[in-house]
Amino acid sequence: MEFPVVLVAPARAENIGAAARAMKTMGFTRLRIVASDAWRDEAARRVAHGAGDILDNVETFDTLADALADVDFTIATTARSRAKFHYYATPQQLLPLLEEKRQWLTRCALVFGREDSGLTNDELALADVLTGVPMVADYPSLNLGQAVMVYCYQLSSLMQLATVSVPSGEANQLQALRLRVTSLLERLEVSDDVKMADWLSQRLGLLEQRDTAMLHRLLHDIEKKLSE
Repeated sequence: MEFPVVLVAPARAENIGAAARAMKTMGFTRLRIVASDAWRDEAARRVAHGAGDILDNVETFDTLADALADVDFTIATTARSRAKFHYYATPQQLLPLLEEKRQWLTRCALVFGREDSGLTNDELALADVLTGVPMVADYPSLNLGQAVMVYCYQLSSLMQLATVSVPSGEANQLQALRLRVTSLLERLEVSDDVKMADWLSQRLGLLEQRDTAMLHRLLHDIEKKLSE
């Protein structure tokens, strides 16, 4: 599984350098940056200290949606726990989830928001799973470099596993399922039930491959019945 780290509009070059250094230390190699040129500052390379190759190969995008266009599964970090109806996982809980996902998905992204304000609600809505680091209540803050290190450390074992050859067609199962669910809600004229639509969409990311395949079969039968 490919595992790009995505930084959304980082303002400080030093934070980007610290993030790159954390990634390199834990075996992560692909860095994507949205709406920022701060990584070009010499301060980023100075703090990266040996992780210059990650900065040399930064991929840049105008929007988070663009950065996630080729991603099968998205994890977004946030301090706003349990926002809306998203499933909310700790860093420890992500590991078994991703160990299963790597068997049938090819690319998973880990997204970090702005240093001062994090990710917007619209950006959070692009995620399959939200995650945050439990912290002592009277000091609820990590800087960007620290946050990247926490997650890269927690998930570093994934980088040590042999690459799995994902069968053709399986990598798009989850995205295809989302489209089918949305289409069915529209067909049943219940898509304006925002609570139900959000709950359905945001729980799909928890499904394992077998569950996803079975739900595709169920939707096929429902669609067939509706067409009679």
